[in-house]
Amino acid sequence: VQLVESGGGLVQAVGSLRLSCAASGLTYTMGWFRQAPAKEREFVAATNWQSGTIRYYADFVKGRFTISRDNAKNTVYLQMNSLEPEDTAVYYCAATPPREAFTITLSDYTYWGQGTQVTVSS
Repeated sequence: VQLVESGGGLVQAVGSLRLSCAASGLTYTMGWFRQAPAKEREFVAATNWQSGTIRYYADFVKGRFTISRDNAKNTVYLQMNSLEPEDTAVYYCAATPPREAFTITLSDYTYWGQGTQVTVSS
């Protein structure tokens, strides 16, 4: 499975961006992670692929970010509103194989995209 992200860029604080991640094959959990300079990669949001009934967010993005998916396009999105300079990072799309359980644990994700840079200026 290949994951291709798009949609990153430079935005001013309180602005918005939407990230997209196109998957080339079947997956179960689709998630977004991010990594800021000199920091560990951290969980941002995840959803189960088939129904999208499970959506889980890191506390620091609740109410600001929304994860969604379009099964017809095999694509998952991350709508990011009210962006803050602290949100500056490389954002990675990730996925688990179809038979895995829903998870937000980084090491459970098998497939990773190349990452897309998000920079929020103050």
